[in-house]
Amino acid sequence: MFDAELADMPADLRWREWMNRIEAVLFAAPKPVDREALARVVGRDASIDPLIDDIREALRGKPYDVVNIAGAWAFRTRTAYADAIATSAAVPDRSVDLTQNEAMVLVSIAYHQPVTRAGVSEILGREVSRDVIGALRDKNMITAGPRSPTAGAPFTYVTTKGFLENFGLDTLRDLPDLEALENAGLLDEHGDEDTRMAVKGMAEPNPDGDDEEDLAV
Repeated sequence: MFDAELADMPADLRWREWMNRIEAVLFAAPKPVDREALARVVGRDASIDPLIDDIREALRGKPYDVVNIAGAWAFRTRTAYADAIATSAAVPDRSVDLTQNEAMVLVSIAYHQPVTRAGVSEILGREVSRDVIGALRDKNMITAGPRSPTAGAPFTYVTTKGFLENFGLDTLRDLPDLEALENAGLLDEHGDEDTRMAVKGMAEPNPDGDDEEDLAV
C-alpha cells in the first residue's frame, strides 16, 4: 500500500519527501502533470502550490525549472541554454512542424478565437483553404468552437490544450508579442509586411470572444 501521508515522519522530512515525489513524477512524465495526479503522491492536507514553489526555489541556479503549462506542471530547460541544447543535437525536436502558412493561420486563430475560416481570411487578407484548417486540426493545434451567430452559423475555431503544451503556455493570457512570435518561428521576420502588420494587430483580444481560458480545450 502506497503511503501518501507519511504520518510517522517529522514534518520537515515529510515535506522534503513530498517535494521529491513531485519532482520524480514530473521528471518521469512525458507530458505536463495536472494537480489531480500530483495530489495522489502527497498527503491529503498537503498543498501542491507551496510544494511547487519550494521545488522551484531549490532549483535556482539550475539550467531547468518547473513551469506551468496548460494548467499543469512540467520540467523545462531555461531559455538561456536553448542554443547549447540545439548545438548538442542530443535532444530530438518534438515541436509540431508547421508551414509558414499554417503558422500564420494558427496565430490568427490564437489571437482572435473563436473565429471562422472567413474571419481568418479577412484578418490575413487572403483566402484560407479548408486544407490548412484541416492540417491544423490533424496536428491538434485547433478544434471546432461554437457556431458563429452570423448567417449560416459557420463553425468557429479555437486553439487546443495541445497548442498550449506545444508552445509552453499556461493559458492564452500568456500569448507573446510580435517579437516573441518571430523568435518562436511562428512569424517570418522577412515575410510580407501587410501580413506582419495584420498579425501585429492581433495583440488586442477578440471583443466578441468567450473567456480565453475556457477556449483552450
